Amino acid sequence: MTRITVIGAGFGALTAIRKLRAADRALAIDVIAPKPELVYYPSTIWIPTGLRTPEDVVVDLKPFFERQGVTYHPASATGLKDGGRVVLTDAGEVANDGLIIASGGRFLKKLPGIEHAITPCEGVEAAVRIRDRLAEMEGGTIAFGFAGNPKEPAAMRGGPIFEFMFGIDQHLRKRGDRDRFKLVFFTPAPKPGNRLGPKAVEGLLREMKRRDIETHLGHKLKGFEADKVTTEGGEFAADLIVFMPGMTGNAWFDNTDLPRSDGGLLQANASCQVAGQDKVYVAGDSGSFPGPDWLPKQAHMADLQAEAAVANLLGEFQGKAPSHTFKSELICIVDTRTSGILVKRTETRNVMLPSSPVFHWAKRAFEWWYLRPYR
Repeated sequence: MTRITVIGAGFGALTAIRKLRAADRALAIDVIAPKPELVYYPSTIWIPTGLRTPEDVVVDLKPFFERQGVTYHPASATGLKDGGRVVLTDAGEVANDGLIIASGGRFLKKLPGIEHAITPCEGVEAAVRIRDRLAEMEGGTIAFGFAGNPKEPAAMRGGPIFEFMFGIDQHLRKRGDRDRFKLVFFTPAPKPGNRLGPKAVEGLLREMKRRDIETHLGHKLKGFEADKVTTEGGEFAADLIVFMPGMTGNAWFDNTDLPRSDGGLLQANASCQVAGQDKVYVAGDSGSFPGPDWLPKQAHMADLQAEAAVANLLGEFQGKAPSHTFKSELICIVDTRTSGILVKRTETRNVMLPSSPVFHWAKRAFEWWYLRPYR
């Protein structure tokens, strides 16, 4: 019996499991992840303002694993051996005939004073911390920012910061005390949101101006203090700092012979195969993929990469050379809690539709649709 191991329980990993099982009911599928749960990160933006609770965005995957007939290993990967045919974990070894790595990325935490900032996409707990801090505040300055990995331009998650910022602005207005707060957006990039396209940059800056959100752009970050953000272009006070650093690869990658990009991710080819490896594939934030400089790190891309990885891995078992690739496509709704801006970018088109309540409700409807198979 052919055994395939999937490392991770996020978007790419779960898509890989579904595609593997749909293709072959006889496959033995092992899943390695610390917890049998999916955190639906796109909806964590609504936790600080009460539109969602932690329970709303965390899905228990045990019933899904049972329906899919997979063997779940409650463990964390710690390395590989035998050319990837054995995964080392903190709970023992798991052998495989084929491997798909979708264990996500790791945020770079090298800036001095980074402990004073909350990184919202680290998990539900971080979003709850923002919620609780916001509930305690009667006024002050809230700083929102993001940075990248200079050695891995694609390893960046800036979009959620815009959503946390716009959502909190809207929440404070509803609360009736927005005038007691100063909101500041900062990033080393001179054109924030450039990965979304030129139209998006203009639209985001216009939205910030309309909402009286100050900007501090184009200056390299130097560090944080409990009440301050410091950059090479100056410093400004901040009572609450919400910051998304750039990303790199998982620490356990160091205990493998897998090739890495300069930024620390697994080096993949257009077929999602880890370069030069036999039946070892990668999807999502763990990998560095060929593509345009705006290639996003988002759930949609992880899903597309997982589909290509599964098709190619199963093809290899049939003696076929990997030929399936993924489409470079960015699709997102930048949500403001009551409305949303739709952005879509491909290698031939870049579309941005202005803010509308329709897109906010579309984002909520998509949440329900996407999570159906896992609930």
